[in-house]
Amino acid sequence: MTKEELYDEAVAVYESGDLDGAIEKMNALSLQYPDYALPHTALSVWYFKRGNNVESLAHAKKTAELEPNDPFSYVALSLLAQRAGDHAIAEAALYKSQFM
Repeated sequence: MTKEELYDEAVAVYESGDLDGAIEKMNALSLQYPDYALPHTALSVWYFKRGNNVESLAHAKKTAELEPNDPFSYVALSLLAQRAGDHAIAEAALYKSQFM
């Protein structure tokens, strides 16, 4: 399977309502393809839904690291950091998103 097919498979598991199974599949994908940003984007949101702000922010930061020229990566990081109560990260990421 391609990385895109594996990603779609994990999303299908998520859409079926199995958040834990989806996270497990997406984590496996992120380990198999460490430079593929999309799994980290999904994981940042899914961990946030579980209330795990530490993992959520770690994956959002990884997305921004892998996609440094994508302002959306920094906007997403800013929003997740803001909701997690980490205003310093939120402000820095938002600032960075504006000057791309």
